[in-house]
Amino acid sequence: MFRSLSICLALAVGSVSATAIAASDPILVRQKIMKSNGGAAGVSGGMMKGEIAFDAKVANAAIRTMNAVAYTFGDYFPAGSETGMETRAAPKIWQDMAGFEAKLAQFRKDTDAAAAAKPADLDAFKAVMGPVFKNCKGCHEDYRIKKDQ
Repeated sequence: MFRSLSICLALAVGSVSATAIAASDPILVRQKIMKSNGGAAGVSGGMMKGEIAFDAKVANAAIRTMNAVAYTFGDYFPAGSETGMETRAAPKIWQDMAGFEAKLAQFRKDTDAAAAAKPADLDAFKAVMGPVFKNCKGCHEDYRIKKDQ
C-alpha cells in the first residue's frame, strides 16, 4: 500500500512540477512534462512486464498522468523554441508541425480511451496501454533526436 501511494505521489508531483516553471522557458517545461510522462510509462511498462506488481490505482494514476501530458505537451513547441538549450526535440517538429500535431491528437485519443476504460486487472491494462505505447514509440522515432547523435 505504501509503495502504491509513493508511486502515485511521484506521478502527481511530476505532473504538477511542470506547471510551476515559468512558461517563458518552453524547452524546460516540455522536458519536465516528458519526464513526468516517462515516469508514468516506466511504471506502466514495469507492471506490464511483471517487474512491478500490478496495482489498479497506480495503473490508472499512470494513465491519467499520460493523459494530462497528451493535453499539455503540445503547447510548449512555439516557433523559436527549437534551440536555446540542450534539447532532444528534433527540428522535424517545426518542419512538420501538422504531422507532430496529428501524433499528439492520436496520443490524446489513445490516452482518453485508456482513461475511460479504467482497467482493473493486468490484462485489461495491457490491452489499453498497447496503443498508447505504440503512439509513444512512433512519435519518438519521428520527432526525437537519438541520444548518440
